[in-house]
Amino acid sequence: MRKQILIIIFSICTSAVLAQNYCVEVRKIWDNGSHSAFTSLIKFRGDYYCSFREGESHIFDEKDKAEGKIRVIKSSDGINWENVVLLGKSGYDLRDPKLSITPTGKMMLIIGGSIYEDRKLTGRVPQVSFSEDGCFFTDPAPVRIHDSAGNGTDWIWRVTWEGETGYAAMYSLLNNDESRLCLLSTKDGVNFNLITRFDIPGYPNEATVRFDAGGDMYMMVRREKENQKGYWGKSSPPYTKWTWKEMDFRLGGPDFIHVNDGLIVMGTRSHYTSFPKTVLLTGNETGKFQEVYVFPSGGDTSYPGFIVEGDQLWVSYYSSHETPLASVYLAKFPLDFFIR
Repeated sequence: MRKQILIIIFSICTSAVLAQNYCVEVRKIWDNGSHSAFTSLIKFRGDYYCSFREGESHIFDEKDKAEGKIRVIKSSDGINWENVVLLGKSGYDLRDPKLSITPTGKMMLIIGGSIYEDRKLTGRVPQVSFSEDGCFFTDPAPVRIHDSAGNGTDWIWRVTWEGETGYAAMYSLLNNDESRLCLLSTKDGVNFNLITRFDIPGYPNEATVRFDAGGDMYMMVRREKENQKGYWGKSSPPYTKWTWKEMDFRLGGPDFIHVNDGLIVMGTRSHYTSFPKTVLLTGNETGKFQEVYVFPSGGDTSYPGFIVEGDQLWVSYYSSHETPLASVYLAKFPLDFFIR
C-alpha cells in the first residue's frame, strides 16, 4: 500500500536581490516500501509523468536476482500522484527509464536492460516502450543498434529529440575494464545509427545530451574510474567534431536543462559533501557550474529529472535519507531563484 506523502516547504532568503524570499516546495510523491530510484519527469497531454526503477534494492533482491521493474506515475497537479503502469521483463533488470516525446506525439521510455547470471553482468540490451495516450504502454522491446556501434553490453542512457531526430549517448563495456561512449541518432526510437565515437578516458558512462536555441549540442558525461571528474562537450551540426573540457567535480546521474539562452541548471549526486546528497548547480555553456541548492537527501540518491512549468522549474529525484529504501521526491522552484 502506498504510504502518505510527506510535504516539506522551505523558504530561502538571499541578499543578492534585496532579501527577496524564495519558497522551494519539496514533496515525497512515491513511497510504497520498495527501492524507487533513477527518475525522469515529463509533461504529456496536460498531465505530469514521473518514471523510475522499482525493486527490492539498488540491484539484487533477496534471492540474488536482478529483475527491477519500471514504474510510471502521473498527476494532474504535481501534488496528487497515481500509478499508471509497472513494466517488467523476465530475465532483465530494467533500469534508468528516461521519458521523452517523439515527433509523432508518442510518449517514449528508453530503458537500460541488464542481464545477470550468478550476480555477474553478462549482457545489456537497451529496451524501449511507447504510449500514445499516457495510459497504456507497450511491453519493453529491444532497440536495434546499427553500424556495429554496440557490442552486447550497451546502454542508451537518454534520448533527446531535436526536430525529427532523436539523439542519445550510448556506452558499451570493453574487455580492458574500460568503456566506450558514442553518439547515436534515431528517427523512430527503435532503430539507432552511429554518428561518432568518442575517445574519452576514465570509464565514461551516463551522459545527457541537450541543445541550445541555435541547434548546438551539449553533452555532460559521468566518468567512473578512479574518481574522475565529469566531462563537458559541445558540438555543432552534424555533431561529428567536438570540443571537450574536464569539469570541476564528479558526477552521478547527471541531467541538465537550458532555462534560457544564458543559463543552465544541472543536477547530480555530490561527491564533495561529507555524505552523498543531490545538488543543483547553475552555469552556462562553458561548462562552469556552481552549487545553488542542496536537496533534502542522503545515502542512495540523485538522478534528477527536469521540466519548466510556467514560472517554475520542477525537479524529480530519489533519496534514502528518510527510509531504508529510496523514495521519489518532487521539488518546485520559482525560476527567479536561478535568475539573479
